[in-house]
Amino acid sequence: MKALVTGGGGFLGGVIVRMLRERGDQVRSFSRSEHPALAKMGVEQFQGDLADRDAVIKAASGCDIVFHAAAKAGIWGSYNDFYQANVVGTENVLAACRSNGIGRLVYTSSPSVIFDGSDVEGGDESLPYPPRFEANYPATKALAEQLVLEANSQKLSVTALRPHLIWGPGDNHLVPRIVAKGRAGKLRRIGTRPNLVDTVYVDNAARAHLLAADRLFPDSIVAGKSYFISNNEPLPLWEMVNRILATAGIPPVTRSISPKLAYAAGCLCEGFWSLLRLSGEPPMTRFVAHELASAHWFNIEAARRDFGYHPEISINEGLELLRQSFLEGKC
Repeated sequence: MKALVTGGGGFLGGVIVRMLRERGDQVRSFSRSEHPALAKMGVEQFQGDLADRDAVIKAASGCDIVFHAAAKAGIWGSYNDFYQANVVGTENVLAACRSNGIGRLVYTSSPSVIFDGSDVEGGDESLPYPPRFEANYPATKALAEQLVLEANSQKLSVTALRPHLIWGPGDNHLVPRIVAKGRAGKLRRIGTRPNLVDTVYVDNAARAHLLAADRLFPDSIVAGKSYFISNNEPLPLWEMVNRILATAGIPPVTRSISPKLAYAAGCLCEGFWSLLRLSGEPPMTRFVAHELASAHWFNIEAARRDFGYHPEISINEGLELLRQSFLEGKC
């Protein structure tokens, strides 16, 4: 098949591209810039902004399926910036599918679309969207996911995957943030509870996208549904953080602050950053304070049952691969 991967030059999108090429599919990427690594794999590249509908429609021309992995992530930024990338961008991907007669769309969502600040322990896809969000990223990803699922039809089969905390070699978001703050001594445990958290190694997350795509067609069991994706190995959050730090030779986090103090700090930081229009991200936000102090792990039985997903690379194996990438200077 001929696939378009939005965000094909990114972390997850790049692995999806690699796996598609390894099995012989033709692949086209849509990203903001050109990526030499994609060119080496024989990937056709289109550059543009997701908010540019004509550019997205042009990139999707002649394709059989779209993997929509591109998004604006992060804990801080204007609502409009997140809305343009995540909601308008998804509207444009849907328009591109319809304009080009593309019959399948696999959308990369996020478990944060159901996060209300409280513990989620073994939650499944019946969890509702919360009435309000504490950050613009989950708010706009929830809107985009709903747009995708509502678009499911006989002409366009869609599914939404929710990979949780993707990590691995080449990560440009989670691992670098943990390592940078760890090296600077700026990490603090939020509370002392051993709150369990799911993560997913990047190759497992990418493989889930291909498995779901192969089962996706009109009236199939995956059409019109969302799925949680993880390594199915929930660990205490700070144990996982410390194990990631260890791969880079950084000592574990031992100091802690209370959840109430972290939340209060988040409120103050958000207020200062908004009032003074400070650049960069605040050191703490309400969303991060709640996320670091709560349990969030999910039941992935639906993904196993409906499209045969199971994590092939364990956390231990993934951490060893991450350690090797640090030793080789690739992270």
